[in-house]
Amino acid sequence: MAAQAADRRKIELDVSGAEWRSAGDDPNGVQIAFVDGYIAMRNGAEPDGPALIFTPAEWRAFVLGARDGEFDPNRQPEA
Repeated sequence: MAAQAADRRKIELDVSGAEWRSAGDDPNGVQIAFVDGYIAMRNGAEPDGPALIFTPAEWRAFVLGARDGEFDPNRQPEA
């Protein structure tokens, strides 16, 4: 039940007034914002497009996976 409430809050999260931060000098690249205890990520080239919303635990798992190369397209599966 609590997970459903958290999911609903993520869906209804208003990011319109968020302070977006660019990853580097390219404003058209990935941007993140911290909003009401969540982390939002969007494509800076499409600021009116959708945003991915993460809980802090989800964000940590995403960042650790990215650092580990989990999302690299040429990564070989572990045996």
